[in-house]
Amino acid sequence: MMDDRLVSGESNQQEDWEEHSLRPQTLTQYIGQENVKNNLNVFIEAAKMREETLDHVLLYGPPGLGKTTLSMIIANEMNVQLRTTSGPAIERPGDLAAILTALEPGDVLFIDEIHRLNRSVEEVLYPAMEDFCLDIVIGKGPSARSVRLDLPPFTLVGATTRAGMLSAPLRDRFGVVSRLQYYTHEELTEIVERTALVMNVEIDHEAAIEIARRSRGTPRIANRLLRRVRDFAQVKGDNTIKLDVTQHALQLLQVDKLGLDEIDHKLLRNIVEKFRGGPVGLDTIAATIGEESHTIEDVYEPYLLQIGFLQRTPRGRMVTDDVYKHLQMEVPRK
Repeated sequence: MMDDRLVSGESNQQEDWEEHSLRPQTLTQYIGQENVKNNLNVFIEAAKMREETLDHVLLYGPPGLGKTTLSMIIANEMNVQLRTTSGPAIERPGDLAAILTALEPGDVLFIDEIHRLNRSVEEVLYPAMEDFCLDIVIGKGPSARSVRLDLPPFTLVGATTRAGMLSAPLRDRFGVVSRLQYYTHEELTEIVERTALVMNVEIDHEAAIEIARRSRGTPRIANRLLRRVRDFAQVKGDNTIKLDVTQHALQLLQVDKLGLDEIDHKLLRNIVEKFRGGPVGLDTIAATIGEESHTIEDVYEPYLLQIGFLQRTPRGRMVTDDVYKHLQMEVPRK
């Protein structure tokens, strides 16, 4: 269910390929995240002036906000190669050793979902980050011996949606820690118009605003909605994305004015109609809508909490009065 959501911040393989051509290549092209961008610009310029590698960078925040894009930009700005992998892909210390020894001086190593690194792999990473060396054990039993390999200086860029799951020793080894925020409607409108330009599609400003408003503060969702609305404009319209076509397309795609889809509506209506608005336990909600409790907590709830539709209390989840108004239901008496 989660993988098919139009308003999910997670990516898939097809989108990864399509997004590559849409991604900005420099900090000046990157829209939004002004504080993160300005700080990175200073750190990158200072490192280049000293002819040193950039400090290790940790980027964290919800999915779809541009962590991978920023890692590519860091490599471009430093004029070095980018090597990409992910936490789940590095299963053994030997896998990490193979990646690290293949790096060139100054390279940027990007590890997505770094919070999912195996603990034994993580311990190999500590001396690599701190001293640019690798401790490898050769042989087994009494004849085993430790060999230290020197590594070229490199920059590790780690990305995670769950910074709280990182161990303290790993987190402390990052010199630059940046949190990516949800985007404003104005920034998303600019992103939609830029993407349309790259895709060679005409779009009215009002249509771009409408897509931005329903994108849940996330560029990946904005670009995904733009691609789907473009399909409607080509088939039902005159190849120009106009406001009426956009509203019609998003209505058929079941994405409402706040970016909520049918799963969000199902979750909210469930709490309202079956539990009188709450409080109700997370496991109970999961059982009644047929979804895993951790999926509700990690995927569905953050945006509902952000827009003030849901409250977490010691007794369980509760909806706010805004939910009744949005669902066009009568607000119950207290």
